[in-house]
Amino acid sequence: METSKTLQNWNQVAEIQLVYKTKVKAAERPYISSSRSVYQLALQCWNPGTIEFFEQFKVLLLNQSNKVLGLYEVSSGGIAGTVVDLRLIFAAALKANAVSLIMIHNHPSGQTRPSGADIQITRKVKEAGKILDVTLLDHLIITPETYYSFADEGAL
Repeated sequence: METSKTLQNWNQVAEIQLVYKTKVKAAERPYISSSRSVYQLALQCWNPGTIEFFEQFKVLLLNQSNKVLGLYEVSSGGIAGTVVDLRLIFAAALKANAVSLIMIHNHPSGQTRPSGADIQITRKVKEAGKILDVTLLDHLIITPETYYSFADEGAL
């Protein structure tokens, strides 16, 4: 049975708002045509002073036309890794109404070979995306000089 105190607390519930705001006109959004275009965009958005210092994990969110809705930084970590939470990836994707995404992270070591953790998170995001109808198009591991594309290498 509900008490009068319980009924009085209904207005103390947090309000949730789902808002996507952009200042970029649809016609001005970058178009993603290849892993190379993702790599070039990523380098423009990465801090050159930290790309070889600590690992960061970002997600590029795309619309139906493969135009960039936004870039979301999921996490920053240490020299050898960073924690990636699937819920944060998909919260951003759903909030932006993205139909696809591309994961990007750097390896401060300069090596682009995927680790076991890289392979595992790629598999998990791909599977979760199937349920939510958000397609994982690629996962890039970047350095200042080169990159590895899971899609290009047939590892997606």
